[in-house]
Amino acid sequence: MHKSSDKKTTHFGYTEVPVSEKVNRVAEVFASVANKYDLMNDLMSFGLHRLWKRFTIGQAAVRPHQKVLDIAGGTGDLTKEFSKQVGSSGLVVLADINDKMLEQGRERLINEGLVGNIRYVQADAEQLPFPDNYFDCITIAFGLRNVTDKDQALRAMYRVLKPGGKLLVLEFSKPSIKLLEKLYDKFSFNIIPKLGEWICNDAKSYQYLVESIRMHPDQETLKSMMENAQFEDVTFHNLTGGIVALHKGFKY
Repeated sequence: MHKSSDKKTTHFGYTEVPVSEKVNRVAEVFASVANKYDLMNDLMSFGLHRLWKRFTIGQAAVRPHQKVLDIAGGTGDLTKEFSKQVGSSGLVVLADINDKMLEQGRERLINEGLVGNIRYVQADAEQLPFPDNYFDCITIAFGLRNVTDKDQALRAMYRVLKPGGKLLVLEFSKPSIKLLEKLYDKFSFNIIPKLGEWICNDAKSYQYLVESIRMHPDQETLKSMMENAQFEDVTFHNLTGGIVALHKGFKY
């Protein structure tokens, strides 16, 4: 279960740590893996993360002139497509709490010629530095599980979303098929840390990432959390048997 930051401790993977320490520990993980992040995502998901993100982009249904916030945007997979869709009159903000990940995203997108309608902001999802009612669409892909106070982050997202806007949360979740869940557990705990050691010389960070997935709220719990943050018409769509779920909610 998740713990709110009004508690003295919170989970860092399976370890209980002081709330004040979690942000720094997560930052160390992503600083360590930033330069091999895309390669590891391909290896860990057999390339499926690209399909999951493509589905999310389709569900976002972003249009020209709109403003989009891509929280925990990392190396910019979603930002890249949103930038093309909103056009020169629109805006995409790639936000990430980790400066190393933000650098990777900025460098990649600039190298691909995407300039003009993208802003890069180092920001904490719990304290978003944007005006109320500002964005037409907010996405957070594989980032919510690393946030200490998820309820506070969801409230912050609701605040900066325009009435009529939508939030999409793409995140690892709970497999809906028992056999798949067992196979997924074996792969996650036996293979992923070894891949981390081999590719990044860092098994410890990938052990944390595996554990953080298991500690993340399941589909129904996250749906309730979004509703408690005042999002309406909240739905979720299981992908790859529930290994990943896309939650969608609206602000009216």
